Amino acid sequence: MTDNIVLIDKPAGWTSFDVCAKLRGQIKAAYREKGEKPTKRQLRVGHAGTLDPFATGLLIILVGDATKKAGEFLKLDKWYEATIRLGASSTTGDPEGEITECQNKIAPSEGMITDALAEFTGEIIQRPPIFSAIKINGQRAYKLARDGKEVEIPERTVTIYELELVEYSYPYLKIRTHVSSGTYIRSLAVDLGKALRTEAYCTELRRTRVAAWHIDQAKVLDGLSIER
Repeated sequence: MTDNIVLIDKPAGWTSFDVCAKLRGQIKAAYREKGEKPTKRQLRVGHAGTLDPFATGLLIILVGDATKKAGEFLKLDKWYEATIRLGASSTTGDPEGEITECQNKIAPSEGMITDALAEFTGEIIQRPPIFSAIKINGQRAYKLARDGKEVEIPERTVTIYELELVEYSYPYLKIRTHVSSGTYIRSLAVDLGKALRTEAYCTELRRTRVAAWHIDQAKVLDGLSIER
């Protein structure tokens, strides 16, 4: 696994940095078993695109000199499956925030939802969530937000190539989407709720593909091994 790209199926509850730390520990243990001490280069581990803690799925991990290629992954297209709950809002756009139920529940029809999804297909303007890893004046937005500081993240242009309704049973709907780099599915969920004249947040999120890399190629954390 030295100087390599490792595909991980990230479990819910883990941060992307947790996965990197776990993998770094496994590398140390593998060298220790051989009676060797790894170099700093061999212990260099990074990820090529954050996944939120509540999210699961494909996380690309770079090891050793492969970490120098991180910039090559930043603009790659991504594929997701997401479950969105209508009729409630979250301060973070996901299950980890403070949830507020809507006073006036509105159950849109399936036709209304497919029409709304069509409006979000193509090039759109999106504002990333304040609880995100985007840097504002050198600091992560989520850290500023947690400290109670006002966070204003500029809008950006992103592209949603495909946006499909997979299943709907109010208040939950499941979508499958192919998006450009920089697209936030949490923001898409919130904006979709507004388009349907209600509130919404993302309850589940799974990344299934990044460019040519697929989730079925990924390993679970306990299934990793070190190859030299």
